[in-house]
Amino acid sequence: MNAPIAKDELAQVGGESAPASALLSAAHAAAAEAARHVEQVDRDASFPHDAFAVLRTHGLLGAMVPPAFGGPGASLETIAAICRILGAACSSTGMIYAMHQIQVACILEHGAGSPWHEALLARLAGEQLLLASATSEEAIGGALRNSGCAVNAENERFRLLKMATTISYGAHADGILVTARRHADAAPSDQVLVCALKPDYTLQSLNAWDTLGMRGTCSNGFRVEAAGHVEQILPVPFGEIADLTMTPVSHMLWSAMWIGIAGDALQRAKGFFQGQARARPGALPPSAARVAEAVSLLQMMEGRLEMALAHQRQRRSGQSTQGAFALAAEMNGLKTAVSTMALQVVQQAMLVCGMAGYKHGTPFSLGRHLRDLWSAPLMINNDRILSNTAGLLLADRSDRP
Repeated sequence: MNAPIAKDELAQVGGESAPASALLSAAHAAAAEAARHVEQVDRDASFPHDAFAVLRTHGLLGAMVPPAFGGPGASLETIAAICRILGAACSSTGMIYAMHQIQVACILEHGAGSPWHEALLARLAGEQLLLASATSEEAIGGALRNSGCAVNAENERFRLLKMATTISYGAHADGILVTARRHADAAPSDQVLVCALKPDYTLQSLNAWDTLGMRGTCSNGFRVEAAGHVEQILPVPFGEIADLTMTPVSHMLWSAMWIGIAGDALQRAKGFFQGQARARPGALPPSAARVAEAVSLLQMMEGRLEMALAHQRQRRSGQSTQGAFALAAEMNGLKTAVSTMALQVVQQAMLVCGMAGYKHGTPFSLGRHLRDLWSAPLMINNDRILSNTAGLLLADRSDRP
């Protein structure tokens, strides 16, 4: 039995215990495998099995698990760097990895003191389990802070039924974290987060995943019927989990992955630009200004993410209400800014590469990057996030801009 880990150690999801360089080297190996299969994953909308086999071999699914439970204890900064590396090679692989680590972060920060969840951490490290998330729901849509389905508990057992409009890689996951109302009479916003492992649930596919991009995430809708022991429910309200962990970590890891996609597009554009310059020594190609602008946009995204990671690391549970509002607004701004700028980088890269970027099958092809990144403003729609941010700013009375 693993010794209990202190809540404050979990809450920071940081303090690197294993050398980050070793984890990043393993991420590059997984990215190389992902790149070999990226066109097939995109074409067939198939789960990136080969890349995840390498991720499991190197223990990267349990990278954030603390040493007390058998993991390397990677920081959120390192996980973000891994998401960026994977995103540059295969957007679907990077997004699946990011979504999995968001679920791990929720368990790390909010499962302290719960023997069941601490045992799950050990299993994550030892068995390299892959966790998915079920928050969307028919009639609710993507409103994270509302649920229609409810936990029905009796004699320390629970059951629930959720009609989820989207569960990314649900058919390939080893467990799903499901949002639900606390009980049948609870308000839609009175939610809990239930950890259901594969033996606990059945899935019935409701629709196919035939999309413009991010096709390898296999994000079908499912009818989820789950049953288990009430100790599988995380011991804090979902509202707290969403505010402190799920939402900010989602915005940071998604942003890191989007930066990876944009960075790969920029590398292709720079290669094309440099080839043009070599062909005509002494004269800058007409696309020079666009390359410079794309580099500047990428640097702004990197700086915004670095600042957000630093502020999340400094967060303390005892921060003031005003501080919480400011941090939430910052994380929302990170998501809307990066999801917009990443698309702009690829559009600039397309103009640099011209028809070589527009065509399939060239070293400069950018169609997949553009299609995958169009999901970024839609994942929790930017309009919804901007409205929420405006509400936060109305309540913010701090001096901070």
